[in-house]
Amino acid sequence: MLAMSTIAIVTATDASLWHELQERAGGYAKAEAVLQPMLERYVLGRRDFGDGLARRISERITASMSEATSIGRVFDEMLVRDTTIVQQARGDIRAILERDPAAENALVPFLWYKGFHAITCHRFAHALWKAGRREMAFHIQSLCSEHLAVDIHPAARFGTGILLDHATGFVAGETAQVEDNVSFLHEVTLGGTGKQRGDRHPKIRSGVLIGAGAKILGNITVGNGAKIGAGSVVLIDVPAHATAAGVPAVIVGQSRQDAPALDMDHTI
Repeated sequence: MLAMSTIAIVTATDASLWHELQERAGGYAKAEAVLQPMLERYVLGRRDFGDGLARRISERITASMSEATSIGRVFDEMLVRDTTIVQQARGDIRAILERDPAAENALVPFLWYKGFHAITCHRFAHALWKAGRREMAFHIQSLCSEHLAVDIHPAARFGTGILLDHATGFVAGETAQVEDNVSFLHEVTLGGTGKQRGDRHPKIRSGVLIGAGAKILGNITVGNGAKIGAGSVVLIDVPAHATAAGVPAVIVGQSRQDAPALDMDHTI
C-alpha cells in the first residue's frame, strides 16, 4: 500500500509557493527580456499554481500551440477532478529544493527541470487512467515518452516527494508502485521479467535511493530506506535499509541513513 500521508499536509510553504514563483518570474523578466513572454505564459499571466502547471506541461510535451491548447483543456479537467495532482507537484518541488543543490529556487524546476515535468505529466496521465479515460492516458504517456524520454505507464502509482534527477531514460511499468520520498537518477527501469500479465513490477518503499542506470525487475520489493547502486540489476527483494549492488545485485551492506533518498549519498 502506498504511503500517501504527506500529501494531506498543507504548510505555509505550500500556501506561498505561487507567490514565490511570481516574484521570481518578475525578477527574471527584468533581468532577461527575452524570457518575458515565456514567464507571462506560464507564471505571470496565470491565476494559480495549477493553471501555470497545466500550461507548462501541455506545451512541454506537444509540438504545436493548437495541440498544446487541446491537451491543456484536458489537464484543466483533471485538476478539477483530482486535487492531488497539484498537492503532489508541490511536494515534488520541495523534494527537488531539498535534495538538488543545483536548484537555486522553486522557479527553476517549475520552468526547466525535465524530471519534474515528466513526473507531473505522469500524474495527469494517472488521473486520466483512474477516471476511465485510458485512451487519453496512453496518449499523454506517449507524448511524455516522445518529448521527455521518460516512459511511465499511466497505471503506475507514485507517492509524493519524488525526485527524478535528470530523468532521461526512466521507465516504469504498469504495476510498479513507488511510495513517498524516493529519489531516482537517470536511466532507471522498474520493469518486468517476462510476458506474464498481472502484478509483475517492482514495489519501491519510502526513502529509497536508486542510482543511475539501475534495473529493478519483477514483482519484488525494495524496502524502506534501502539503497541501490548505480548500474545494478536487481532481481530479488531488498530488505529495508540494505544496500544492494552488482549484476546481478546482491546485498553488500546497510545504508547509513534512515532515508538515503533525502541525503542523496551514493557511496556504498
